[in-house]
Amino acid sequence: MSIQIRRLNADETLRAAPALGEILKDCVDGGASVSFMADLTLEQATAFWEQAAAAQIADGRAVVVAQDDDGPVGVVQVIPAGTPNQPHRGDVAKMLVHRRARRRGAAQALLAAAEDAARDLGLSLLVLDTVTGGDAERLYVRLGWERVGVIPNYALTPDGELCSTTYFYKPI
Repeated sequence: MSIQIRRLNADETLRAAPALGEILKDCVDGGASVSFMADLTLEQATAFWEQAAAAQIADGRAVVVAQDDDGPVGVVQVIPAGTPNQPHRGDVAKMLVHRRARRRGAAQALLAAAEDAARDLGLSLLVLDTVTGGDAERLYVRLGWERVGVIPNYALTPDGELCSTTYFYKPI
């Protein structure tokens, strides 16, 4: 099955919230440290994406999805910094790919689309953070992101273990 990438407007994000919630829950269930703990419910995950849809209107963020023939399999946000002294910068957030769709190019395609969306938003610098030593860290390095550094014991994994976080940036 091929992967298609598209940017959602706020109404589309709201309609897709249940499917995006399933992606978020699957990633957390798989051990991804993405702000949530193992007791995340599908309702909470869906509510996160409903809030993201509202935030699209408020802060202008971009929400980009990857989908196959069965529906959404991945998602990423580009969130403008929103401060007067950083109109050129944005954060890549909640870069998520469902476990059933991994190793099919979805993450690489989502990142390329996130960079395009950032340019459309007038941004020229992106930053992100990820769990140190994970698959995502290797992906970011391979795709030309510059490692800034590691903060030890920065966050918790869904099961409550401390993990380090690596920060990256990329001029676009």
